[in-house]
Amino acid sequence: MRGARIRARSGPPGAVTEWAARAGLAARGVIYLLVGLLALQIAFGGSRKQADRNGALAELAHHPFGAVVLWAVGAGLAGMALWQLSEALFGSVGKDGRSARKRLPALVRCVFYAFVASSVLSFAAGAGGGRSSDTQSRDLTSRALSVPAGQWFVGAVGAGIIVAGVWIAVQAVRRTYRDRLRTGEMSPWVRRLVHTTGVAGGAARGVVFTAAGVFAVRAAIDSRPDKAKGLDDTLRTFADTPVGPWLLALVAAGLALFGLFSFAEARWIRT
Repeated sequence: MRGARIRARSGPPGAVTEWAARAGLAARGVIYLLVGLLALQIAFGGSRKQADRNGALAELAHHPFGAVVLWAVGAGLAGMALWQLSEALFGSVGKDGRSARKRLPALVRCVFYAFVASSVLSFAAGAGGGRSSDTQSRDLTSRALSVPAGQWFVGAVGAGIIVAGVWIAVQAVRRTYRDRLRTGEMSPWVRRLVHTTGVAGGAARGVVFTAAGVFAVRAAIDSRPDKAKGLDDTLRTFADTPVGPWLLALVAAGLALFGLFSFAEARWIRT
């Protein structure tokens, strides 16, 4: 096993990377599970809570030991950034794990999770959650549209998000995550449960990414930053379709399942 070879070669640093990966995946699971549950409340109860990262953090803060959990989530996400940095520098498990095709996305994920970890830790320290995902999306789009060739840039970013969303969904349906999980250690019913959460959760996550990308492209075409949507507004849009709140409920349940899948990854991940 590659993880065993790393530990044998590098000792404690290999173990540190493994625990960082597990902590990061568990923290990601907490965020997605809460976002999914908040979105379900919106679907059936018309809740005005934000179904995004800030909403999830606020929900945690209102519960007993919430401050401790917030610090743990922030530390876990910092661990996720550390793990992704390790994969960017040294490669990952699976086919072509050391190729630039795998290492460059790991570097991008490292930067992303470092940013998310800093925002969560700031929230835990009492600095507040900052702006909602919707406000951030509109402000960033507005600034981008104001520069030369801004429409092309926003359109390209939106197209990239669409491609990423489709790729996430396809990879989930193809179950490519099996390469990085120790499925042989799972009982048959646990393996089926993990596959259900992995496929359904990954597909839902891909759908949300794709929808957010479509809104970004629309904002670029119309040169209207107000048409860009963050996670909360993107999810609420599903409730405005002819299917009504049921489509939002389906996507929300998928995001919650992805949170559960993240916990499974934390348990059986190969590093």
